[in-house]
Amino acid sequence: MPRRRSCRRAALWLTITALVGCAGPRRLSSTRPIEEWVTATPDEVGMNAALLRGAAEDLADERHHGIDSMLVIRRGRLVAEHYWNGHDMATLHDLRSATKSITSLLVGIALDRGLLRDVHDPALGYLARAYPGLAAAAPQDPVLTLEHLLTMRSGRACDDRDRRSPGQEDRMYRSGDWVRFFLSLPSDAAPGETTRYCTGGVVTLGRIVTEAAGAPIADFAARRLFGPLGIRAAAWQRFDAGRQIDTGGHLHMRPRAMAKIGQLVLQRGVWDGDDIVSGAWIDTSTAVHTRFAADDRPYGYLWWRAQAQLGARQLDVIFADGNGGQYIFIVPALDLVAVFTGQNYDSPAAARPFALLGRYILPAASSGA
Repeated sequence: MPRRRSCRRAALWLTITALVGCAGPRRLSSTRPIEEWVTATPDEVGMNAALLRGAAEDLADERHHGIDSMLVIRRGRLVAEHYWNGHDMATLHDLRSATKSITSLLVGIALDRGLLRDVHDPALGYLARAYPGLAAAAPQDPVLTLEHLLTMRSGRACDDRDRRSPGQEDRMYRSGDWVRFFLSLPSDAAPGETTRYCTGGVVTLGRIVTEAAGAPIADFAARRLFGPLGIRAAAWQRFDAGRQIDTGGHLHMRPRAMAKIGQLVLQRGVWDGDDIVSGAWIDTSTAVHTRFAADDRPYGYLWWRAQAQLGARQLDVIFADGNGGQYIFIVPALDLVAVFTGQNYDSPAAARPFALLGRYILPAASSGA
C-alpha cells in the first residue's frame, strides 16, 4: 500500500477535481453539500441493534484506536454512522490504495462505452501518442495487456513491498512522470506469470483511460461515476508538475461517498435505475483472478476478496483496501456495505475493522434478519 512521502506545495480544489502535490493524513473538509443517504434504524432493515451498537462500543474505552469513521449500510439504507479523532461527515479522507478499486470501476465504464476495446488489448497501444518512443518498442516485448495491469501481473520489476525493487513506489514518487517511470522498468518475468503489488501499473491504467476518453480521468470520473452517484466532493492528487492524476492512491473522499461506491458494486452497477457500469464488469472485476504469492490473498481486477465465517456459513466479502485502515466492505449475501477510515498507517492495527466486521456487524445482520 502507498506509504507517506515528502510533500511539496499542495493546492486543493474542493470539488470533483484534483489535489495537487502530496497529501498526508491531514483533515480536509469541504463546504460542498454532504452526500445524501436514506437512513433507517437497525430494526427496520433486519439488524440486531445491540450487536451493531457493540461495534462502536468496542472502541469507546480506547483513546488511540486510530479509526476515524465507521458506516454501515443495509438494504440500501444507512443504519450506523460514527466518527472519531475530530473527523465528521464533511471530512475528506485519503483513501490511499482503496483508490485502486475506484480506478477499476472507471476502466469498466470506459470498456462499456467502447473507449477501451477489451481487457486483452495491448496496453501500450493506447499510449502511442503520449509515449511514442516507449510504445514503439512494444512489439519486441511480450505483450502487456490491460488485464495484466488490472491484476498486477505486468512482469515489470516492480514490487511495492520490496524496497530493493526497481519499481518500488517510493522510487516512483521521486520521479517526475510516474507513467514513464513504470513503462521504463525492465521486465523480470513474462506478463501474467507473477503477481506483485505495483502501484505504478495502476497509475499507468489511469493514463490509459485518460488517453482513451480524450479527457483527464478526474473529469471522466466526475461525469460518468461521481456525478451520477451524487458524490459531492472528491479530490485527486496530481503528479508530474500537476499534469497527471494519481489513480493508484490518495483520492480524497468522504466516508458517505465511499459507501456509495460500495453500494454501486453491491447493486451490480445500477444506481437509481440507471446502469453506471455494467453488471458483467462488476462480476468480472470482483471475481478472483490471481493471488499474491507472499500471503495467498485472492485478488480480482483491483478488488480484494475474502471469506468471513458466520456460524456455519462462509460469506464472500469484496473489499477495497487502503493503508491505514481505509476499507469498503461489500457482503452480497447480507445486502450489506461497511466503510471504515483510519490513520493506522503501516501498522497491524489497520486490520482492526476486519475484527469489528466479523464480531459485530455481520452477526447483527444475520441474527436480526
